[in-house]
Amino acid sequence: MTIRRVTIVLKPENETKLRKIQAELIRKTNKGKSFSEIINCIIAEGLKHPSSCDE
Repeated sequence: MTIRRVTIVLKPENETKLRKIQAELIRKTNKGKSFSEIINCIIAEGLKHPSSCDE
């Protein structure tokens, strides 16, 4: 798998939600999770249900 660096712009409220998810996963697993790992996980889950972004 090739990893690419990309730049995205997040709404502040979305960054806050992602950081909370990151903190919760770190707390539950007692292992570090990078912000990139969290974003990739959320994107992968969202791609399973793309119609939820029809705004």
